[in-house]
Amino acid sequence: MLVKFWGVRGSIPCPGPATYKYGGNTACIELRFPGSKQIVIIDAGSGIRELGNELVARDLPLGPLAVDLFLTHTHWDHILGFPFFAPIYIPGTKLNIYGPVTFENDSLRAIVGGQLSYQYFPIRQSELSADITYHSLKEKRVELEDGIRVTTKYLNHPIACLGYRVEYQGKTFCTAYDTEPFQNLFCTDPEDPSYDEAMATEGELVAREQNEKLEAFVKGADLLVYDAQYTRDEYETTRKGWGHTAMEDVVALARKLSIRSTALFHHEPVRTDDQLDELAKTFCTPANDAGPSIFFAREQMQIEL
Repeated sequence: MLVKFWGVRGSIPCPGPATYKYGGNTACIELRFPGSKQIVIIDAGSGIRELGNELVARDLPLGPLAVDLFLTHTHWDHILGFPFFAPIYIPGTKLNIYGPVTFENDSLRAIVGGQLSYQYFPIRQSELSADITYHSLKEKRVELEDGIRVTTKYLNHPIACLGYRVEYQGKTFCTAYDTEPFQNLFCTDPEDPSYDEAMATEGELVAREQNEKLEAFVKGADLLVYDAQYTRDEYETTRKGWGHTAMEDVVALARKLSIRSTALFHHEPVRTDDQLDELAKTFCTPANDAGPSIFFAREQMQIEL
């Protein structure tokens, strides 16, 4: 399995000289499978624009494009590149778009394709040349061609968000972003008038069970891409409840589960290359016999599993 990062930032694109090394585009990951023509893309952040241009130059001369696009969720930084994805304007392109929907009255087609309306864009969705099919996902397993298996898991984010586990010929690739640890939402202070012992106990149980399920979902991955937008201090001070994870928690999880390689992902947009380099000295470790590899993902980085 070949994994290539086309966008690694969170929240908003932030191109410029201070983000050149790690990249300023938002989430987009390409998966290729030796022995298969299958093209899988995870997320349509701004990074998908350059990927689309690459597909047109590299793959289109070999025949019509067939792509499966899996969206983790529909926050804007994960779908804003879709109108600039060149294959959707090319006749013969077949595009399956999978993803979760938070509100039943808004279909995936309306949310993603709704960007292509005159209020926002000069081209309407009805004018696209590609054959596009939308698939709403919950927790399930999707079987693609050539034995490629995609399994989904709900994450902890302000809207419905899915992690993906992709398996092919004995190799496993996992994503767990955007997410933060599941927590007890009920009052746990016995002195508080709103405290209810039964609810507090149930809340602790549910949070623990969901965190254990997520660990089981990513366990055994050859490469895990995990949300690491904040440091512990940033998370605890002002970011708790925003749906992102502290770097310290990701590193602890990777070591606990002995994940072979873990990519810290969804970088804070104000974080410069120099700042990420400094954080790497604390949190990142090269692959060796003593433990797993942990690194900050970079645009154009390609990993072979």
